[in-house]
Amino acid sequence: MRTRDGSDDASDVHARSPEYLLEPLSVLSDASTTLSIVLTTDQKCAIAELAIARSAAALGAGVFKSLSDGERYDLIFDLRPNLLRVQCKWAALVGEVLVVPCRSCRRTRQGLLHRPYTTAEVDAIAGYCAELDRSYFVPIENFEGRSALQLRIRPARNNQRLGINWADQFAFEARLTDLLGP
Repeated sequence: MRTRDGSDDASDVHARSPEYLLEPLSVLSDASTTLSIVLTTDQKCAIAELAIARSAAALGAGVFKSLSDGERYDLIFDLRPNLLRVQCKWAALVGEVLVVPCRSCRRTRQGLLHRPYTTAEVDAIAGYCAELDRSYFVPIENFEGRSALQLRIRPARNNQRLGINWADQFAFEARLTDLLGP
């Protein structure tokens, strides 16, 4: 915008051309800032479900989602000829261990209600770890009645070997490939 004397009025932001948006911003300090995004539980579930569905489809399994809520499973895998009810979970990396929740949790009037999954409700849990960008497939016989399953990424510092669930034993691609029919 021009002033009465014909010069540009620099204070009017709208009068400037859009190129000013491309100019570098002046920084008040040399300190670096990190922006971290905190995902909600629903966002984590959606990300895990999409990653797991993509992995299953890439292996050739049919992937189906229920049209209504209220089922204890998230996806159905068509393994030809069998169908598998799969509950998808966000697997948190804690140190060198993946923690895969094996129960649901919701709010009620009495507080939080925790319900483990049973063989009548699901056939497997698939966990997705965003830090590793990997999925894991755990049949129900490995977790029924448990609130969480711990999968170890690397050997324990005390060299314990017995009673450990190794993450590689539950690698999604290997487990699902074994179950897929011709």
